[in-house]
Amino acid sequence: MCLILLAWRAHADYPLVVAANRDEFYARRTAAADFWDDAPQILAGRDLEAGGTWLGVTRTGRFAALTNFRDLSRNKPGAPSRGQLVSRFLTGMDSPEAYLHELESSAARYNGFNLLFGDPGGLWCFSNCGESERQLAPGVYGLSNHLLDTPWPKVARGKSALTTALQALPDDRPLFDLLRDDSTAPDDALPRTGISLEWERLLSAAFISTAGYGTRSATVLMMNLSGKVRFVEQGFLPEALPGERREFAFALS
Repeated sequence: MCLILLAWRAHADYPLVVAANRDEFYARRTAAADFWDDAPQILAGRDLEAGGTWLGVTRTGRFAALTNFRDLSRNKPGAPSRGQLVSRFLTGMDSPEAYLHELESSAARYNGFNLLFGDPGGLWCFSNCGESERQLAPGVYGLSNHLLDTPWPKVARGKSALTTALQALPDDRPLFDLLRDDSTAPDDALPRTGISLEWERLLSAAFISTAGYGTRSATVLMMNLSGKVRFVEQGFLPEALPGERREFAFALS
């Protein structure tokens, strides 16, 4: 993912609301969201080149999502796929606290990442780039390609829009509208992460569209107090054309 907006226990009826965009090269082979044949409890998309995923939920309410930390000076050639960090939590049975111990011992092998993960009992954020674990208090959060709640323009705009969109639930249209925001930030508000100024401009939008790279999918996940989950993934093709839309609903078991 390149943008995750999350409301945790910030709505009276929906303890978890997630709105997220996955940005990737169009040429990278990807499977759309579905329950996995080899792990039927997992609902997620799949990276067909490395086997992991970027965001998913299980029938028992385990949730995980990941963003890359953008800093070219930290790049480690040959590092394992960060998508494994999401799929390993979703397929596992350990508590989030136990998974934290695993992350602490293995995180240095990976290129920079931020991982959101947990279950109905609690959510955590872990990064291997200058900030260790943090249990999330109730609130609205934003995560892009830096640490949690770093006020990049699209994170700040997204958090504000998510706060407003919560008032319209269960209508998910405002959530998808905020993910479709393609406005870019002025140069004086851009971060400096080691890429060119042109790319900093392009990547400052919540929704990205270039010739070979862009927002491949927008995902909305809502979990209500009675344990009912709604998961909607809208795919996108080059030139920002809408692709396949997939919708799922189930009750936690």
